[in-house]
Amino acid sequence: MTAPTSTILAYIPSPPEGVWHLGPLPLRAYALCIIVGIIVAVWWGNRRWKARGGQEGEVLDVAIWAVPFGLVGGRLYHVATDWQTYFGDGPKEPIDALKIWDGGLGIWGAVLLGAVGAWIGARRHGIRLPPFGDALAPPILLAQAIGRVGNYFNQELYGRETTVPWGLKIYERVDSDGFADPGLITGTSNGHVVAIVHPTFLYELLWSVLVVILLVIVDRRFRIGHGRLFALYVAGYCVGRFGVELMRSDPATLIFGTRINVFTAVVVFACAAAYFVLAPNGRERGLEIYHPERAEELEELGETGYVDDRYDDDRYGDDPEEYEAAAAGDTGSAGSAAEAALAAAIARHTPHGDDGEPMISETTSDAWVLESEGPSDDSNVDDADGPSEPDVSTVEPAESIAEPTGSTPADSESTPDDTDSAESDAAQTSEVDGEESAEGPDTVTSDTEADSDSDTDSDTDSAESEADIDTDSAESDAAESDAAESADGSDPTDQK
Repeated sequence: MTAPTSTILAYIPSPPEGVWHLGPLPLRAYALCIIVGIIVAVWWGNRRWKARGGQEGEVLDVAIWAVPFGLVGGRLYHVATDWQTYFGDGPKEPIDALKIWDGGLGIWGAVLLGAVGAWIGARRHGIRLPPFGDALAPPILLAQAIGRVGNYFNQELYGRETTVPWGLKIYERVDSDGFADPGLITGTSNGHVVAIVHPTFLYELLWSVLVVILLVIVDRRFRIGHGRLFALYVAGYCVGRFGVELMRSDPATLIFGTRINVFTAVVVFACAAAYFVLAPNGRERGLEIYHPERAEELEELGETGYVDDRYDDDRYGDDPEEYEAAAAGDTGSAGSAAEAALAAAIARHTPHGDDGEPMISETTSDAWVLESEGPSDDSNVDDADGPSEPDVSTVEPAESIAEPTGSTPADSESTPDDTDSAESDAAQTSEVDGEESAEGPDTVTSDTEADSDSDTDSDTDSAESEADIDTDSAESDAAESDAAESADGSDPTDQK
């Protein structure tokens, strides 16, 4: 006798009552659990919706529509699938079908009609329903789990008799009229144990919490959207509900000897799985969670919507392993976004030559400074590094050396852009005249050597004179005067 007694003491006791009275006001445990579940769902759902780019308070605005629709839908489904209790030979009257506080809500109807109410509320606030459902999926299922605690107080939704240590004691309850029945919501336990049963409401509660955790993990890891997380919630719940329904023994409508909720779980699971497979991958970006009109209003207010701080779904899809490889440096053909941005910034601020190639200074960064200040003669860059290949402006004066000297001062005048060429031409001419006067006519070879030497001197003088022109316009006028005198045959040293 001792062993059975110790076994019975291991069972889970049911609450002695499910209704408390504060004077004339009854406080029903089942209603309190539903209210707590709704509050938790709205609070957590608001946080999740804001994290997806939504606005503060929009979840509550939609819940005002969704909750009443859900309660009506849940009650309609319960009455429709258990109509014998109210309209047949059951213990209740048809009017009792309206007494929602006595318990009896079908989750299938609550989700279906609640979704209709949510759609109405979402449309009124410019919100797209699929992303809204993704944000609310885990909170809704957690609210369902909290609501199952109300079934514990009502001594309902239990399974077949069992001898497992966690079996649930079902007590007989007596109401104020002296009527005794385990199913009395307003009754009080008299301590008599009617049966030891499977606490199927507890199984469903634990399964729902497990699915909530999985949904949060999947959502954080894969960043799924477009209603796919909500579909995953529905499919996951159906799997657990299918197993729970096979364990229940309370009266229910049967189809071919099987509880109707078993068929409902299979059909709804198939629909949810199909939607999950066919819906687009990734998650809505920016203000895509809103309809265009509402998105434009928020954009004018400076709202940006959802910004993924981990990786780009369009680039990496639903698989975060490729993103993690990219973040670690193993980017493959995709490359690193940070490296690409750095390379673009360097290329944008690097000066380029006429041929389009980046400029590389061998000595100092003066060439880059001149390049950034504006257009200038390329001879400054070439002469700064020493003698180099002459450009067009250098070649033209060299050809004029072979011309007979004797040009007039008017011929040496030029525009400010050609001042460098004119001055160089004058210096070369005067040098040749001086050599001819000292040595007389010479061979063509001597003239060529003199031309080569004068080219080198003219390059140096050209750089100096251009610097003088850039700093002081007065010195430029003086340089033109010197060039004119040099053209008449003066000594080249007079230029200095």
